[in-house]
Amino acid sequence: MRCSQLLPMALVVAAGLLNGCGPAPSAPPAAPPPPASATASTAADHSGWWCTEHGMPEGVCAQCNSKLAAEFKKKGDWCKEHDRPESQCLLCHPDLEGKFAAQYEAKYGKKPPKPELN
Repeated sequence: MRCSQLLPMALVVAAGLLNGCGPAPSAPPAAPPPPASATASTAADHSGWWCTEHGMPEGVCAQCNSKLAAEFKKKGDWCKEHDRPESQCLLCHPDLEGKFAAQYEAKYGKKPPKPELN
């Protein structure tokens, strides 16, 4: 083979090798997080600040925390009809929803998800 033929072949091989050493293709973007409405409807999720199931801050929700429930019962603050603290019974006292909603709005700047009144 002649030198004049080797040079173009060497350039092709070198270009192929250099191209193979380039940066790896970027991974496809991660899926976006689910919308807030999807996570808000997860009633069993008690990991956040807000109890979406009962419509109040998780830290005061006696329906989710048996220790809190015992404290409310001990104080005599209990709705026997709905099995929850009277001071948290949105079924007997719908106006309480506004009190808890105001706490949510103060923290997040928007209205809370509607509680699953049960």
